[in-house]
Order: sequence, then C-alpha cells, then structure tokens
Amino acid sequence: MLFVRYENWKSYLRYYPITTILFVANIIMFIVVSFNGGSSNNDTLVRFGALTNVDGYNEWWRYVTSMFLHGGFSHLLFNDFAILVFAPPLERLLGAWRYALLYLLSGVIGNILSVAHYNRIGETLLTIGASGAIYGVYGAFLYIALLQRNGMDDSSRKTVYALLIVGVIFSMVSPGMNINWMAHLGGLVGGFFIYGLMARMLRKRVKRS
Repeated sequence: MLFVRYENWKSYLRYYPITTILFVANIIMFIVVSFNGGSSNNDTLVRFGALTNVDGYNEWWRYVTSMFLHGGFSHLLFNDFAILVFAPPLERLLGAWRYALLYLLSGVIGNILSVAHYNRIGETLLTIGASGAIYGVYGAFLYIALLQRNGMDDSSRKTVYALLIVGVIFSMVSPGMNINWMAHLGGLVGGFFIYGLMARMLRKRVKRS
C-alpha cells in the first residue's frame, strides 16, 4: 500500500525533503497571516499573495503564492494532511526536483483555469490553498493507476479512485464552502499530463543509457 507511512520522522525528513518543505511552508504562512490580520480576512489574504481577478491585483506571482495560503485552520489541516500522507510516494518516484516541478505547475495550471473561468462568467475570484497542486499529485497517481498498472497495487489504486470520487462529490454538495472546483480540475488534469510527459522523458533516458 503506497499511502501507508511507516517512516519515523528522521527518515521522513531524509526521504521526502520537498514534501516536508511544502508542509512546513503552509504552516509558517498560516501563522504569519494569522498574526497580521487573520486568515479569514480578504484584505490580509490579498496582501500576502492570494490570487484574484480584480484589476490591479492580478500579478503573475500570485499564481504561486496563493498555493501557500489557507483560509482557516480546517483548510490548512485538510491540505497539509493530504500532503503529508499522499504526496511522499510521488516524490520518491520522481525525485525531489521533478516532483516539486509537478506540484507547482499543477497548482499554477489550476489557478490559470480558475481565473479564466471566473472571468468568463463575470464573477470576482479570490482563491487560496494548495488543493490545485494536491490534485496534481492525485492526477499523477491516476496516470499510474490507469496507464502504469504494474506501478501500483490494487489497494492503492482503489484509494486513488476513492479520493477522486469523494473530492468530486464534496465539491458538488458543498457550495457554501466556496470550494474552487476549477482549481481542483485544472490541477488534476495538469498533474496527469505533466506526469505522463515526465514518465516518457525518463523512459527515453533509460533506453539511451
């Protein structure tokens, strides 16, 4: 089972450095924001890097910084738990830097699609959270589950399918929670195709050597 963690903390830090950095960065930013206006204050969130389609605040760097901000402790808890438990196997599989690239690009793709969607429907967007990037990780695992079946056991495959089904249902039945389903979808699709590209590149490199 890929998603059961057996490591002690020392081994975890050694095997999964990028996952650890992402996990800690989310906590640090939550603490910083909490002591400088609060994580539920929109003005504070925008000041610290939330992504919005409001004119004058659509700087490119917000597509990245917004991934490290969370609105309330439960938001942080759910996302950091997912990073801590589900992301490590992908870091081990891809290596630290390719994994970091997939995580960040998936989140950015989810944010780009979110802005495009809200601009299209003419609504104001203010979005934060690591969910798009986390769904990018799920997208990579979905690629493995569907197209690299030897790389994943049945229990892990069922876990991936369950995570995605629950995520879709939760997004649809919880409209009052302002879940950015477009960021989830964009991250999922982005992670799926980015991992597929990386897998092909790695396969070609192995053949050449």
